Amino acid sequence: MKSLRCLMLAALAAAALPLPARAGDTAEMMRRLRDPKGGLIVVAHRGCHRAAPYSGLGLAPENSFAALDQCVALGVEVMETDVRRTRDGYLVMVHDETVDRTTDGHGKVSDLTLAQIKALHLRQDMGGAAQPFTGQTVPTLAEMLAHAKDRILLNLDVKDAIYGEVVAEVARAGLQDGVVVKTFAGAGSLPLASISPYDLVPFAVIPVSGDGSGVDVPAIVDAQMAGRRRPIAIELPYLAEARLAPIAARTRALGVRLWVNTLFDGFVLGGFSDLDALRDPEAVWGRLCGAGVSIVQTDEPAALIRYRGRAGNPCISSGKGK
Repeated sequence: MKSLRCLMLAALAAAALPLPARAGDTAEMMRRLRDPKGGLIVVAHRGCHRAAPYSGLGLAPENSFAALDQCVALGVEVMETDVRRTRDGYLVMVHDETVDRTTDGHGKVSDLTLAQIKALHLRQDMGGAAQPFTGQTVPTLAEMLAHAKDRILLNLDVKDAIYGEVVAEVARAGLQDGVVVKTFAGAGSLPLASISPYDLVPFAVIPVSGDGSGVDVPAIVDAQMAGRRRPIAIELPYLAEARLAPIAARTRALGVRLWVNTLFDGFVLGGFSDLDALRDPEAVWGRLCGAGVSIVQTDEPAALIRYRGRAGNPCISSGKGK
C-alpha cells in the first residue's frame, strides 16, 4: 500500500504546477472561505502529517507544530485539528480519547494532567506502534493558536463538551477570524448561529441524519441557514453518492459552501477516498468540485494542492469564484 501511494504521488507530481513556497495571509484565506464562490479550499486532516517527497517534506506527527509548518509550506488554507481537556482543565490537541496511539504514553486525556501530557513524545504520522517517536510534544490550544496566527486557519474539531471553553481561548488569542469550529445539528436542532458560542466564531455544521440515510440533510441545512447569521459551511456526514446532488443543489441555492471529506474510505460512499484520488484525481476531487463541493478535507493535501493547480480542472482556485 505504501509503495502504491508513492507511485501515485509521483505520477500526480509529474503533471503538476510548481509548489507555492508558503501560504498566503489568513485574512485573504478567511475572505475566500466566507465567499461561496471563492474557489476550492483545502483542509488538511490533523495537519500535513504525510510525506510529500516531491516537495521535500517528510512525515510529521498529526496535530503537531511540524504538521502545521508543513501545511504552511504547501500552501494549505486550513488545518483541521482536535481539542480535548486534561484532568486539570487545560485544552490540548489530541484526537483520541487516550494518548496511546499518538504518543509514548498511556491513558485517557481526561485522566492526565497537562504536565503528564507535556512529558510525552508524539509518534510520527498518524501514530501506532509501527511509527517512531519524535521530539515533538502535544501542543495546548493556546500554543497551536499562537503558532497558526497570521499563517493558516484552524478548523477546530472539539472532542469534549467544551465548546464554550474552546471559543473563549480563541477569543483570548484574538483569533475569532482565524478559526472555524465544527459542530453537529439534527432535524430538531435550533439554528446554531444564534446560540453561544457559535455566535462568536465562524462555524461549520455537520448534519446528523435521523436514520443515517441522508434524506433529511437538505431540511437540516434549511433550518441551520435560517436567520441573518449563518454557518460558513455544511460538512457532509457519510452518505450515498445519490444524496450528493440534492444537498449540493440546496447549499448552492442558499449560498453556503459544501464540505466533503475524502478521508479513509471517503465520506461520499463508492470510490471517493484519498487513495482513489491519488489513482485518479479527476474522478474524485474533480468530480466532487464539478458537483458543487468547494471544501475538501484530506489526508493528502499536497496532492490535492497540486491537482488544484492544474489548468482546466474544476477545482482551480482563483479567489474570484468559478
